[in-house]
Amino acid sequence: MLPVPDGLDGMRVDAGLAKLLGLSRTVVAELASAGEVLLDGRPAGKSDRLLAGGLLEVTLPEPDAPSDIVAEPVEGMGILHEDDDIVVVDKPVGVAVHPSPGWTGPTVVGGLAAAGLRISTSGAAERQGVVHRLDAGTTGVMVVAKSEHAYSTLKRAFKERTVTKGYHALVQGHPDPTRGTIDAPIDRHPRHDYKFAVVSGGRPSVTHYEVAEAFRAASLVDIRLETGRTHQIRVHFSAMRHPCVGDLTYGADPVLARKLGLTRQWLHARTLGFAHPSDGRWVEFTSEYPADLAAALDTLRAES
Repeated sequence: MLPVPDGLDGMRVDAGLAKLLGLSRTVVAELASAGEVLLDGRPAGKSDRLLAGGLLEVTLPEPDAPSDIVAEPVEGMGILHEDDDIVVVDKPVGVAVHPSPGWTGPTVVGGLAAAGLRISTSGAAERQGVVHRLDAGTTGVMVVAKSEHAYSTLKRAFKERTVTKGYHALVQGHPDPTRGTIDAPIDRHPRHDYKFAVVSGGRPSVTHYEVAEAFRAASLVDIRLETGRTHQIRVHFSAMRHPCVGDLTYGADPVLARKLGLTRQWLHARTLGFAHPSDGRWVEFTSEYPADLAAALDTLRAES
């Protein structure tokens, strides 16, 4: 039981408790509808108003692993950092972030559950704790929220674009200019539902890039995403006629992919930086290249 602080006087229950307890408003609303929020001993609705000095009593559920998530160890998945609020994952290839229709393979959330790590209960049942995603065929660094406060804070940070997302991509040919910005809207492909495309009237999408290393047939590109659309990097560089090497879905040359021993797109989430949800300090994490991507670079360097 705790008194309502003066600063929350007059606020709605869902907004005030979200701020006071570090929960999302959705979680608070669910608790209120279940009768788990009492104000001066009486059940409070989510839209009721708080009064300074009133006594609050909130019963929080014991966090359990989401029922829709199968706890399954994920081979090769590394943990770069873990604390009470977040877990930073080094995601391997062939692993989805969360369960989805038609996906029967391993998932990041399933791997975390198998490791005994509890994550935030905010979000849809199959993606609780997930604040951003990587394609199953893309490797690299990502963060998952463990606490409710971290979930709401990180979701807001991604929405407000205060997170820095650095990728490395090996693209075919040589982008000209070697440094620039791709500002082109993205939406579902007009003919192929499983693909995305640069489409007039699509969602604003901005990619900043700089060529880091040039080879005979390809270029290693350092990328900073301003937005985070599905397949954004793959779509933008395909539209420039420089698809990611190995990305057959978006027009890459299969001959070059076979030569480099690639069975997926050469795309890696290299760095991720954000203000830590607990105290606001800036933190940044880096993922090293997995073996298949490193080997492809070695082959190109040997030829140059």
